[in-house]
Amino acid sequence: MSNIDMNAPDYVPAKKRLQQLAGDAYQRAWDAKARGEKVGWCASNFPQEIAETLGVCVVYPENQAAAIAAKGGGLRMCEHAESMGYSNDICAYARISLSFMDVKHCDEMDMPQPDFLLCCNNICNCMIKWYENIAYELNIPMILIDIPYKNDYDTDDATVRYVQAQFDDAIRQLEKITGKTFSEERFKQVCEVSQRTSRAWLKAAEYCKYRPSPMNGFDLFNHMAVAVCARGKLEAAEAFELLCEEMEQNIKENKSTYRGEEKYRVLFEGIACWPYLRATSTPLKDQGINVTATVYATAFGVIYQNSEEMMRAYSYVPNCVSVERAADMRIDVSRQNQVDGAIIHVNRSCKLWSGIMPEIERKIRRELHIPTVTFDGDQADPRVFSEAQYVTRVEALTEIMAANKAATNKGGI
Repeated sequence: MSNIDMNAPDYVPAKKRLQQLAGDAYQRAWDAKARGEKVGWCASNFPQEIAETLGVCVVYPENQAAAIAAKGGGLRMCEHAESMGYSNDICAYARISLSFMDVKHCDEMDMPQPDFLLCCNNICNCMIKWYENIAYELNIPMILIDIPYKNDYDTDDATVRYVQAQFDDAIRQLEKITGKTFSEERFKQVCEVSQRTSRAWLKAAEYCKYRPSPMNGFDLFNHMAVAVCARGKLEAAEAFELLCEEMEQNIKENKSTYRGEEKYRVLFEGIACWPYLRATSTPLKDQGINVTATVYATAFGVIYQNSEEMMRAYSYVPNCVSVERAADMRIDVSRQNQVDGAIIHVNRSCKLWSGIMPEIERKIRRELHIPTVTFDGDQADPRVFSEAQYVTRVEALTEIMAANKAATNKGGI
């Protein structure tokens, strides 16, 4: 166990370091733009090793959209996109991004306009049309890495070769666009740092398996931005390793960033409801519920040992896998982190994620024998969420979990 002195006057907590790293990513992009360098917009699960190796600055529209929504700007930006002719049925991240492309500035979260786009559809195929529209409107190049959705449980060798060819082509295209040269030696270094960061991030999340958890599960949603935008930075690896040390210290001292008694532990399924972080976290805290399992935040810990494994790893993003593998991801983390129930966000924006949830919910209930509830919401559009509905669902879940615990304590089940 760690023996760090978190009360030392010069101690900078991991939380503060991670916040600084997220801000630094945007500042680097602004500085690069001021120097006349090309800056890109990048999909969150595009292989970040490519841009990092080339020393090209990229920013992440999904991160920006989440931040704008969390700070209260989601409705304004969504409505502007709708005034441009975009349907409110499409992803709210896309609407915010398309709106930002048009207005060029946003008080809640600003970032440089793009000179090129890096798109990868292992998240969803909406990404392609979203980025194509930006490329068309701004007359800039778009590089696409197509990672096909797989109905099979594992990614086959043919798909690995297909993705590898596109990976190599993306490097050549980005070299041509930016005038920079790809270095295999630098690439190896970036991969090593990326793996160190990913391992530390996943290890931090795994501390939720302890009872009580040393972490408030919503911390995972707050820290994940760095796993997206700075995975190849040594500072990110060090910050996540420090976070692990802090969690070990919390376990040693029986402390937690979760305030209150942890009576129940749940899987929070789906993307965070960013406009309503407080409204979704407070009812849980009021009932003594802590989130100890999620696949959303840890989706950005990409683990591999070589090039072939890298291609497979990027094909195992939650939205790119079969229903069977997707269900196992939830079931495995729920078992490991000892959940008593599950809260499932039916996210209007993310049709692919939410569309498979009824079947996955059935599998979770059958395999884990736990109660589940759903609530309607959206990752960035505040018009969909009902706080009253959410509170009612949380109360119902709590009643069932309490009854289950009482029956267990009496030896009933």
